[in-house]
Amino acid sequence: MTKSYKILFLSSTIMGTLIAISSYSWMSMWIGLEINLLSIIPLLSEQNNLYPSESALKYFITQALASAILLFSVILSLNISEYPQFPNTFSMMILNSALFTKMGAAPFHAWFPEVMEGLNWNNSIIMLTWQKIAPMALLMYNPQMTTLLTSVIIMSTIVSGILGINQISMRKIMAYSSINHIGWMISSTLNCQSIWLIYFTTYSIITLNIILILKSLNVFYLKQLFNSLNSNKPLKFFFILNFLSLGGLPPFLGFLPKWMTINNLVQNGFFTLSAFLIIFTLMTLFFYLRITFSTLMINTSETLIFQSNKNSFTVMFANMISLSGLVACTLLFSNL
Repeated sequence: MTKSYKILFLSSTIMGTLIAISSYSWMSMWIGLEINLLSIIPLLSEQNNLYPSESALKYFITQALASAILLFSVILSLNISEYPQFPNTFSMMILNSALFTKMGAAPFHAWFPEVMEGLNWNNSIIMLTWQKIAPMALLMYNPQMTTLLTSVIIMSTIVSGILGINQISMRKIMAYSSINHIGWMISSTLNCQSIWLIYFTTYSIITLNIILILKSLNVFYLKQLFNSLNSNKPLKFFFILNFLSLGGLPPFLGFLPKWMTINNLVQNGFFTLSAFLIIFTLMTLFFYLRITFSTLMINTSETLIFQSNKNSFTVMFANMISLSGLVACTLLFSNL
């Protein structure tokens, strides 16, 4: 049963994000971010388990530090005439760094997998999707610093690919996957912000599908996943297809926003950046494929006794939407 205080704090978390992205001044944006932060801490912590409380404390310290840096950069930019030794680009760089820390982009990413490791799947959904909206929106409001953004994009794709390979925890795999997608989302904001909206929506749908499957199986590690999926063939099928979609393979919905992002980058002359994105995303695709191959062929077993599994309607419906999404989008865009 959902506790009433969770509904209260969830609604104020949503309200904090909406205040931040709809504000006209940096001060009210900062207030919105603080409301969001202070509201999500009670959602993350649990009385009967130390790990979520530890994650909540790590999250609070990191976000409070980023908020302080953001407020400092705003004050510095307002009083820039009194400090001629600090150019305006310096304060903008500090501001962008604070936003990168809040969203968990490399090289400010180290807190994100550690926080994710202690959370349950409900809080993981919030952390992977909703908590990215406000920093991304505020980043789009800033004057674009192409060199800084390009560096963060390349580092996010490299770091997520290298560090994600050795993981056996599904929460950490999803965290490094999110860091990789943050790089793609930032690159989609360079020229066309509507592509970012399509990318974020698609990423949220696929992530939600994967986490619904993992939550229904009560799985947190790869070994548990292999054992659980052997007895449930429909969920195994949907899980494999969703992971391939998350990697951006062509027949699936996850290919659409990456295709649009690369197309937009090439049209605007970002040839080197698009090449880096494609090459280093293959590293994340490698550990996606390793999980799917292991699930499908290596760690699979057949039981002689037939087991009828009643899968959740929500899981099945969400997966059907995700898997039929590319067909729908192709038909839609071809008729526009």
